[in-house]
Amino acid sequence: MVNTTPTRNLALDLVRVTEAAALSAGRFMGRGDKNAADAAAVNGMRLMLNSIDMDGVVVIGEGEKDEAPMLYNGERLGTGNGPLLDIAVDPIDGTRPLAYGLWNSISTVALSPRGTMFNPGPFVYMDKIAVGPEAKGCIDIEAPVADNLKKIAKAKGTKVDMLTVVILDRPRHEKLINEVRSTGARIRLIPDGDVSGALMTAMEDTSIDVLMGIGGTPEGVLAACGLRCMGGEIVGKLFARNPRELEVAKEMGVDFNKPLSMDDLIKSDKVFFAATGITTGDLLDGVSYFKDGARTDSLVMRSLTGTVRRIISTHKMSKLERISAIPY
Repeated sequence: MVNTTPTRNLALDLVRVTEAAALSAGRFMGRGDKNAADAAAVNGMRLMLNSIDMDGVVVIGEGEKDEAPMLYNGERLGTGNGPLLDIAVDPIDGTRPLAYGLWNSISTVALSPRGTMFNPGPFVYMDKIAVGPEAKGCIDIEAPVADNLKKIAKAKGTKVDMLTVVILDRPRHEKLINEVRSTGARIRLIPDGDVSGALMTAMEDTSIDVLMGIGGTPEGVLAACGLRCMGGEIVGKLFARNPRELEVAKEMGVDFNKPLSMDDLIKSDKVFFAATGITTGDLLDGVSYFKDGARTDSLVMRSLTGTVRRIISTHKMSKLERISAIPY
């Protein structure tokens, strides 16, 4: 007999986490202090994660524990009661845009059952391709750019020259950019924020069809969590920044030539994901402030049901400050 009893949607708890991080960090927009902005976001995120009934362990965090106020890999969060979960966090995806008053910074977090998130260890870069539901199953990280774009265009019922490819604006992508241009496809270059870039491929109103290029491995796992909820797909392959990383990988038994499928990056169909805009971008509006208040724009997703919610929240600062342990 099928169990029809509704189960708890932890994504609705997660949106309070990303809202707290965005509200805390948003005050630092344009001040040029990346460390202060990041610390504020981390403090807000940690406070709210510890209020959730779960036994959570950070798999995708901000590195190993040190003196910085980061959410470090291996940190345990939550009340200790409830389900055993993996946690992926990025308190600010786009710290530089936030610090310098630019577009497209978000706060994001994901949960999945314990042992289901890919742990990249010390290897922080990955070559990746992400698409929305229509092109799921059509992408191959080892195939030429032109072949991937032809298959994506066919799956979407269009021509290659009607596709838009989002790519991080980095010198390392010069060859990729030239290859995409040679196919006739359009390109949207973004300065930062490839979690947003990946998620936009699964949203019809963004006009983004595919994300390509080398970006962060942690961001790749977070994007996989979001795309799992939205029905999209991301594939990748670890990218070595230098020969020493290849040596370390060999010692650890990590194969940089092995393609990473969606199931490698996130094994579960029980994923919860939330993101809140900090500065306005193509995906979400940023925090907007007014007298004694602020407004936030968030995405809240659950893979089990495929539900994607857009939540616009208004926050009363004077009330928050009376009860909160962190400054908003």
